[in-house]
Amino acid sequence: MASEITVAGAGVFGLACAWELLRRGARVRVIEAARIGAGASGGHVGALAPHAPENWNAKKQVQLDALVAAADWWAAVAQAGGADPGYARSGRLQPVPEGAESRMAERIAAARAHWPDWAGMTLTDTPPGPLLPASPSGLWLLDRLTARISPRRACAALAAAIRARGGEIVEGQAAPDAPAIWATGVAGLAPFGGNGLKGQSALLAFSAPEAPQVFADGVHIVPHADGTVAIGSTSERDFADTGTDAQLEALIDKARALCPALRDAPVLDRWAGIRPRARSRAPLVGPWPGRPGHYVANGGFKIGLAMAPACATLLADLILDGRDRIPEGFRPPDPRAAG
Repeated sequence: MASEITVAGAGVFGLACAWELLRRGARVRVIEAARIGAGASGGHVGALAPHAPENWNAKKQVQLDALVAAADWWAAVAQAGGADPGYARSGRLQPVPEGAESRMAERIAAARAHWPDWAGMTLTDTPPGPLLPASPSGLWLLDRLTARISPRRACAALAAAIRARGGEIVEGQAAPDAPAIWATGVAGLAPFGGNGLKGQSALLAFSAPEAPQVFADGVHIVPHADGTVAIGSTSERDFADTGTDAQLEALIDKARALCPALRDAPVLDRWAGIRPRARSRAPLVGPWPGRPGHYVANGGFKIGLAMAPACATLLADLILDGRDRIPEGFRPPDPRAAG
């Protein structure tokens, strides 16, 4: 084991890697060029939602394992540092399109085949909670696996746990070009292809802490424990700047139309950032080809908060124990091959 492991980047991927290494006995130093959660981890939404259970693959299995383990993993973070990451397995509602009942039955059967029994999907005509989108069929798909987390609180809770366990976090300093786990978001994607997509989200004042989150017409509507509801995110390939703009205002209007309970809820905060998407659309996790001692944890894109604990565990297994369980589709491509 190295005398000290450096992690470059203090977003949720970097902090999760640092925490997983620390809790397993390593010495860790996190170096962040800006501040904790400065990049894509600084948004609002925090929807820890599974992929559709049809067409099962290795990526979906890793995500499922992460979602199942998340409650205990985040509880350990909260206990170690004394800060609440805002985690709760609150479930998710989705309106069912008219005529889609047979397709939903297939989805429910796929969930029964791959998910734990307690996490299954059901159709309901009496959905719970005040955040209720209209359903053309009069039915809603309810799953019990989906959870929520507050992205900013999660980063703060991880930082508190790392420091409580004796780890060091340095902000406002670029990491040296030396062996490290590189979790630097969109800035670190260039050698491996992929790109950054702009996302925008908003936080509204509306208290429904026990309600399931909603996914309707491409919009995530996520109630948090602190009396807020997050909505988002846009997914913009072409953008002129990184600030909030009319696309976010349109998203807010859309969320209010979907869930009339939010119609008069004031907007507390608006956010925009660039989310790292790898070319494969799966996270990049593993050794950096051609650079001994360098590792990559990047490309979380829309599922980074859900996948961070799993990716951290995969890297810790490799670095500390020499166990390589990383799926082939997650491995960083060799940048030298592109030349």
